[in-house]
Amino acid sequence: MTVRQLSLSELTQACVGSGVSHVGLWREPVRAYGVEAVAKLVRDAGLTVTTLCRGGFLTATGSEERAAALADNRRAVEEAATLGTDTLVLVCGGLPRGDKDPRGARERVADALAELAPHAEDHGVRLAIEPLHPMFAADRCVVSTLAQALDLAERFPAHQVGVTVDTYHIWWDDRAPEQIARAGAAGRIHAFQLADWITPLPAGVLNGRGQLGDGAIDLREWKGRVEAAGYTGPIEVELFNEALWARDGREVLAETAERFVTQVIR
Repeated sequence: MTVRQLSLSELTQACVGSGVSHVGLWREPVRAYGVEAVAKLVRDAGLTVTTLCRGGFLTATGSEERAAALADNRRAVEEAATLGTDTLVLVCGGLPRGDKDPRGARERVADALAELAPHAEDHGVRLAIEPLHPMFAADRCVVSTLAQALDLAERFPAHQVGVTVDTYHIWWDDRAPEQIARAGAAGRIHAFQLADWITPLPAGVLNGRGQLGDGAIDLREWKGRVEAAGYTGPIEVELFNEALWARDGREVLAETAERFVTQVIR
C-alpha cells in the first residue's frame, strides 16, 4: 500500500532492485491480479509475503450481512494461505448505522472470531487484530487500543488470534508499552507496522500517514519495545499518503528503505 501506484509486477521488480525481500500485500490488488498468479509472481521473484491485509469488518447486526462478512473472511484466510503468509490482519469494523454501542460491537467481533479462528488454523493462518486510532472507531474499527485487542485475542489460543502493533494507531496511548509486553509474553504479536504521525493532518485523515522520520513518533523506541517483548518477525512500513502516491513508486520505495535504516535501525 505504501507504493500502491506500482502494479504488482512493478512492485516485485522494484523490491528485488531495492534489496527488499519481504512484502505485505493487500487483498484488492491481489484479487484483481489473481491470487494464484500473485503467489507465483512473488515466489518467482524470491519474495516472502509477510501479511495479507485485510480481513475483518465483523460488526454487522443483520444475519445476512454477518454471513457475508464471515464468508469473505474465510476467503481471505484461504487467500493468505495461497500467498504463503501465515498472518491475516483484521480491521474489525465500525458501528453499523444507528448503533451507538461499541462494547456490543466488540462482542460481535468475538462471536465472529470464534467461527473464523478454527478455519484459519486449518489453513495455517493466524488472525492479527489491528487496533485503529480512536478517530476511526465509528466507521472502521471499534477496537481502538491494544488492551481492547488483547481482551478479544486472549479468548482464543495465541496461535490462532493475536494482534497487530501499528505505531500510527497506538503511539498516543500511554498504556501501549505495557500492553506490548503483555502481548509479547503470550506470543500474540503477529505483525508490527511502522508509520509516522504528521501534523497538520492532511485532508482525509485516513491517508495522512507520514514517511518515517517526518513526524512525532519515536520509531526506534517502539521497535525497541516490540523487540524487548520477544518479537523477532518482519517489520512492515505501511504508509497511506496521497503525496507519496503521486510520486514515482520506485523512488518512494527506495526512500522508505533508506528511512527505515536511518530512522529505525541506527
